Amino acid sequence: MALDNKIISDPTICQRYIDEVINRNNAEVAYGGYLEKRNLYGGYTYFEQEGKHRNIHLGIDFWAKAGTKVLAPMHGVVHSFKNNARKGDYGPTIILQHVLNDFWFHTLYGHLSVESLVDIKIGMKFEKGNELGTLGTSDINVNYAPHLHFQIIVDMEGKKGDYPGVCARKDLEFYRENCPDPNMLLKMP
Repeated sequence: MALDNKIISDPTICQRYIDEVINRNNAEVAYGGYLEKRNLYGGYTYFEQEGKHRNIHLGIDFWAKAGTKVLAPMHGVVHSFKNNARKGDYGPTIILQHVLNDFWFHTLYGHLSVESLVDIKIGMKFEKGNELGTLGTSDINVNYAPHLHFQIIVDMEGKKGDYPGVCARKDLEFYRENCPDPNMLLKMP
């Protein structure tokens, strides 16, 4: 069974499917999705802007159980945070700013628990391996099964607490440059 719109739109069915995949592969987390074309955003006006249908995923999703800890992959400071509570959006989100070899960039962590935002402050420092927060439940994840949306962003374009996680094919060249493959940082097999 493939992960399609019907499965995604029902968080209970989606979680059951993800649990089956994780168990079948003797894993704790399922992941994937960078530059993947997804049709699941069609039901949300939020993803329709200026006549463009945004359906190309700009991050990697890590599917796991609600409450799973989310750790910083490297040193960073809190750039911004926000609860993006519109249906189809990220829910609680934290954005870190990093510098690596004099190159500044950001990482976005979406679909967190509300508790993840309680004690967070702009400029707060996180070291590699520090807990940023935990995955939220489907009701907090604005109707998605629990997962982390992880994305690299070079230029935040003045945005705070939010940044597009999907783009239209027409805008893909820009976003591919501004939101490079997160695996270049994570180095997963």
